[in-house]
Amino acid sequence: MLYKKKELILHWGADVLLCLFQVLKWGFCSIFSFLSCKVILLGYPVASVTEQRARERLGEIGYWFMLSSFFFFFFFSIIGVNMERFAEEADVVIVGGGPAGLSAAIRLKQLAAEHNKEIRVCLVEKASQIGAHTLSGACVEPRALEELFPDWKERGAPLNTPVTEDKFGILTEKSRIPVPIIPGLPMVNHGNYIVRLGHFVSWLGEQAEALGVEIYPGYAAAEVLFHEDGSVKGIATNDVGIQKDGAPKATFERGLELHGKVTVFAEGCHGHLAKQMYKKYNLRESCQPQSYGIGLKELWTIDEKKWKPGRVEHTVGWPLDRHTYGGSFLYHLKESEPLVALGFVVGLDYQNPYLNPFREFQRWKHHPTIQPTLEGGTRIAYGARALNEGGLQSIPKLTFPGGVLIGCSPGLMNVPKIKGTHTAMKSGMLASEAIFSQLINENLQSKTKGLHVQEYEENLKKSWVWKELYAVRNIRPSCHSVLGVYGGMIYTGIFYWLLRGMEPWTLKHPGPDFAQLKPAKECTPIEYPKPDGKISFDLLSSVALSGTNHENDQPAHLTLKDDSIPVSRNLALFDGPEQRFCPAASHLPKWHSSHQQTVSPVGLRVYESFPCANTINRLESKPAL
Repeated sequence: MLYKKKELILHWGADVLLCLFQVLKWGFCSIFSFLSCKVILLGYPVASVTEQRARERLGEIGYWFMLSSFFFFFFFSIIGVNMERFAEEADVVIVGGGPAGLSAAIRLKQLAAEHNKEIRVCLVEKASQIGAHTLSGACVEPRALEELFPDWKERGAPLNTPVTEDKFGILTEKSRIPVPIIPGLPMVNHGNYIVRLGHFVSWLGEQAEALGVEIYPGYAAAEVLFHEDGSVKGIATNDVGIQKDGAPKATFERGLELHGKVTVFAEGCHGHLAKQMYKKYNLRESCQPQSYGIGLKELWTIDEKKWKPGRVEHTVGWPLDRHTYGGSFLYHLKESEPLVALGFVVGLDYQNPYLNPFREFQRWKHHPTIQPTLEGGTRIAYGARALNEGGLQSIPKLTFPGGVLIGCSPGLMNVPKIKGTHTAMKSGMLASEAIFSQLINENLQSKTKGLHVQEYEENLKKSWVWKELYAVRNIRPSCHSVLGVYGGMIYTGIFYWLLRGMEPWTLKHPGPDFAQLKPAKECTPIEYPKPDGKISFDLLSSVALSGTNHENDQPAHLTLKDDSIPVSRNLALFDGPEQRFCPAASHLPKWHSSHQQTVSPVGLRVYESFPCANTINRLESKPAL
């Protein structure tokens, strides 16, 4: 695990505490029984010397009974606390129930049916139900879906809103400059569908279960298991019934082990298990550091007169400056009620530590071309997620003994398109095809117990996914010129439109995101307007609409590697940007106004559907959070 030593201490501590509890309980019972006998015996008068000797003899018997009872119950208390995890054997274990993981599971079972083979596929998903942690509002390219289910319309896939109108513009503080969308540019959405992605993922889950995939919702993969030869053996789910301080509750239970010949990691952006694989197998040796973005979304019901089902709107510019990569979207969904999904994306390589992505989003909604759509409407949901924005240059090696990486986990998102669902699904399908060919190969001689499916990466690089990512590889890095985002737009309009990615050069990113952040003394604090409670809102009321919940005494999801960093570095140099970049205000360090003291928790709490673990990347220096 990411904090393996801490987890071992936690498990040992749980062992000791449970044993101690049992020992104290039965020891107390033994002592109580002994003392009760003594009291009862002492309560009767002595009739004779013979009776006195008999009473002393009974006292000795009671004493030895107490000791024997104590050690008897101590021994059986120890062997009664079973810290072994129950293990299940499967052919393929998939971590993550998003589009990539579900597409991989579906394709495996399709191939098994076609070849009349029995393949056991198990999928674990941390959300309580499939789709629960997937934010609604996305514009999906159906190419991969058509390959997975050519009859997806007959099957009732919830793609109800084809794109009918495509708009793009550059915002200034008071106006909007329309930009024509020329056919061939990444932002063209003709043929795509606006979807409630949570509903779409839930539908994929139903298709997977119908094919025989074993889905375990509510189980977070907490640990990677390894064979003695170093290959991946499978995963273990999280232990449950643990208090905030690490002590076990009465409901404490060990997690479940799932062993597979291949483990597919489809965790999404910045998954904690994938990060371990990067380190153990040196998967990022030949690629650039990943670059991240944070996307914030809201779902609104609006006045039906303003509702334009099928309309897609994107903007760049205000309220961000030209050196801050980001932009907005507003999608009109065709549902049973007039719904719009709107959101704002900010690249985490921004320079000003005073920038607050959430408040930039709220400020954007007051733009004269945006606010009229929302006036009279009601906000019904809020959420945030992290995005991989490094593109082709930041994709790591995708295979290793016993496992593969698919979807947004390695970063297969097409950044200029602002789309990753179709590439994620296709990567899962390609991985399954390569895995299946090895599973049924009777002459296969594997060097490790966990199968190394190298064909997956080879096939991906021959597919339309790689061709698509290669074509747009230079667009995101081109935004780091003197012209910033506008330089990227010029590059796209000239080189991409003319050459379609065939230019004989590949631009590089300037470095990891945290390295772009400037010291606070070099930047001007940003004054944000107060929310009006109608169009713009405060953070806490927004989190209340996110559907997240947690127990007050559950362990923290993040732990500081060095407790001194928040004060000695983050506060001293950058004026504590943690208090601004987190989209959930999730118990990050709070400082007194004097900046002389700090109230810093041992760990940072994170709501599972928020990308705090990813926005921590803003400060990932040495030492790092």
